Amino acid sequence: MLKSISETLADLQGTPVAAALQNLQCGIEKEGLRVASDGRIAHTDHPKALGSALTHGSITTDYAEALQEFITPVFSEPEAAVDYMQQLHSFNARALDVQQEYLWPGSMPGHLDGEDDIRIAEYGSSNTGKLKHVYRVGLAWRYGKIMQCIAGIHYNFSPQEDFWQAYQAYMGDTGCPKVFHSAQYFALIRNFRRHSWLLLYLFGASPALDASFVGGRSVDLEKGAGESLVGPYATSLRMSDLGYSNKVQSVLNVCFNDLPNYAKSLEHAISTPLDQYEKLGVKVDGEYRQLNANLLQIENEFYSDIRPKRVARSGQKPVHALFEGGVEYVEVRNLDLNPFLPVGMDVQQAHFVNVFLVWCLLKGSPIIGDDECETISANQAAVVREGRKPGLNLQRCSGPVSLQAWGNDILSELREVAAFMPNAEACLDAISVMAERVADANKTPSAQVLAAMQERGVSYVELIMQLAQQHQQYHLDTDMDADLLSQMQAHAQQSLLDQDQLEAEQQDSFDEFLANYLAQ
Repeated sequence: MLKSISETLADLQGTPVAAALQNLQCGIEKEGLRVASDGRIAHTDHPKALGSALTHGSITTDYAEALQEFITPVFSEPEAAVDYMQQLHSFNARALDVQQEYLWPGSMPGHLDGEDDIRIAEYGSSNTGKLKHVYRVGLAWRYGKIMQCIAGIHYNFSPQEDFWQAYQAYMGDTGCPKVFHSAQYFALIRNFRRHSWLLLYLFGASPALDASFVGGRSVDLEKGAGESLVGPYATSLRMSDLGYSNKVQSVLNVCFNDLPNYAKSLEHAISTPLDQYEKLGVKVDGEYRQLNANLLQIENEFYSDIRPKRVARSGQKPVHALFEGGVEYVEVRNLDLNPFLPVGMDVQQAHFVNVFLVWCLLKGSPIIGDDECETISANQAAVVREGRKPGLNLQRCSGPVSLQAWGNDILSELREVAAFMPNAEACLDAISVMAERVADANKTPSAQVLAAMQERGVSYVELIMQLAQQHQQYHLDTDMDADLLSQMQAHAQQSLLDQDQLEAEQQDSFDEFLANYLAQ
């Protein structure tokens, strides 16, 4: 029989495990579209003042040339990670201001004039750069460009080595540390998947979108101001079947129960051809349409709300890095940009996510069977579309339960975990704010987006553009640390030199490079 979280915490009190929780590591990755002064997606190059999108470690691009991505280093305190993200945004704002551009603070894009309005990201003439570009060309052929312009926040989390040593000793495990770490990370992942609907409710901030996003398709949304479409009770349309919930990938059946099966199912997906992709062709008239015709071109194509991760060696496939070295951290991927916050999230949210993930790790986590997997998907689908609907019930193992009742049960256990942690006060404060959102759906970011549209009498696009202008000014007015500014400028220049060197040293043809990469 599984221990309750209260029993586990009582057992851990005063042990080295408790002390080791002081040094949780976190990092933040945040996406955002560059837009022109009219709110339309920018068609310009990635600003040279920001360096090379290929070789810069902190400022790059994702799918589109205009879809910027900001990456913090790993920190042991959420405050440091959020502050560094702010510094990156202030540095970026200075470059965008020169081009009279803004960073779009919403997860769903503004008005798009069809597929041709979106320029796929370019990374130069090196084979590595071509690989990144062709992969994105493949995404366009497979899913269309518009879906790839959705933006969000990825939150990376890992306890430090002293925790793992203490926790493995506490668990009485004498096996290989790498295997133990991976098994515990997958236990965390299973609990995350069971309960991640709560994060969608608390932090979902995309209840509306511009009608151009759906391109005239009939969707179950209501007409809003201007060209807006809204879900009256929606929390995160980004995470719905309109966004990253992909029907083609539903056949993958990727297993999240343990590392060997997870790696095996991904390996199968990246090596198994799909008829409809074979019909597209891989290289047509001398131009690549995709890296290959398999279910997934590479592992990154698999959309999931959480991923087990490991930093791979240069040229190494992520799934092979995982299998060889074990899980190093987890990446939470279901967080919308909060358009009211200058960097899309705040320290309070980071503290809450930290506590939530520690709870997922320490709480008993049975294997997920097929029936429970379907229940998890149904709960997530209900919350993204109707999470704020009064009386909404979700399905728990014990039967139907209201979202509020289940949410309060989780928050009660999170308070126990928070009280156990070194930064208890900050964590408990964050939980108190989230408890208010569970009690009153009007306090959620998704409700606030719809309320702001109504109060200001504006469309989704108009609201987000107003906020983009406010945030731009905030970033420009925020003083940057002089030493850090100098480092960022130097980093940008060095990244351009690094790309030049990479291209100058090019020897193999791209055909040879790609064949070798895929043959791993």
